[in-house]
Order: sequence, then structure tokens, then C-alpha cells
Amino acid sequence: MTQYGFYFDQNRCIGCHTCSVACKDWYDIPAGLINWRRVELVERGTFPDLFVAYTSTACNHCGIPPCMKACPEKAISKRESDGIVVVDREKCLGNKECNMRCLNACPWKAPQFGPEEGAKMQKCNLCLERLEQGKAPICVEACPMYALDAGPLELLREKYRDISKGIDIPGFKKFYPSLLLKKKQK
Repeated sequence: MTQYGFYFDQNRCIGCHTCSVACKDWYDIPAGLINWRRVELVERGTFPDLFVAYTSTACNHCGIPPCMKACPEKAISKRESDGIVVVDREKCLGNKECNMRCLNACPWKAPQFGPEEGAKMQKCNLCLERLEQGKAPICVEACPMYALDAGPLELLREKYRDISKGIDIPGFKKFYPSLLLKKKQK
């Protein structure tokens, strides 16, 4: 099976949020809490030994998706053709009925729910409709610093090398996120 995923270069990301805004615009997601792609500031250390970087995250389309296992209605599935994790919003019980089990199971908080009662789960689908047209996901296309890429992991590994070995991220070795991450150099 081919597994699609993301490549992210933390050295190139300047925290402009263009990827996140492009995603919201493309999918007509209203301003507010729901963000299928998020940009977060990472700060560590104390002066004068500081580390500051940005991380752009979305659904990692895991090899073993914890959200899928947690869903009581089997509304979340992993496509056999490309490994992309998708949600059937018609089957989803909503944020109140299932107590957001998928969100609580995901170490990266990729599943998103609106604040309204009964809101259905939604998340990044790697821009399936764009991939089917031979285009890159909108976040990748929009990134002015070329910090993001997406596609079959095998091709991403050839292009960027398997730079994720030794990455210490919670859940990395348990759920096998489809993510190649180039960490920022100090």
C-alpha cells in the first residue's frame, strides 16, 4: 500500500500562518476555533541558551490511527489506496454524544469540532480533491517558504531522506504518523 503524508522543514517555517489561512479559505472554514492546519510556536531554554521555532501541524494520517480505533461509530477510516485517514461526517455522532473520543485519542489533536452542540468531527483530508487532480494540498501550494510538501512517503523519503529517525515526539513510534520532519538546527 502506498502511504501519503507530509514533509515539514522547521528551518524554513517563519510562522506566517499562510498554510493555515489557505486551508480555512479553501474549505470555507469560518474564523474561530476550527483549524485543520495549525502553526504553533515552540520555545525552550533560558537566556542565553534559547530555542525558538514554528511547527505546522495537521492530521498525520497515521499508519495506526488512534482516532479511528476510538470512534464508536466507525466514522473514521483509512483508505487502502493511499493511507489517507478520512471521516464520514454522516456517521459521526457529534461532539456531545461520543464525548469527542477521536480528539482525545489523537496526540496531535487533529480531529476538530465546532463549538455548537452536536458538531460533527472534521479534519485535514490531505486535500483529496486536489490530489485527484494532480495538485498539491492547498497548504503546500500556499507556503511562501517551501516548508511543506506532501505526497507518497516513499517519494518524500527519496526527495528529502528519512530525516524523522530519532524524532522524540509523543506517539511517534506507537501510531506511525505519516510525517517527515526536518527539525530546526540550533
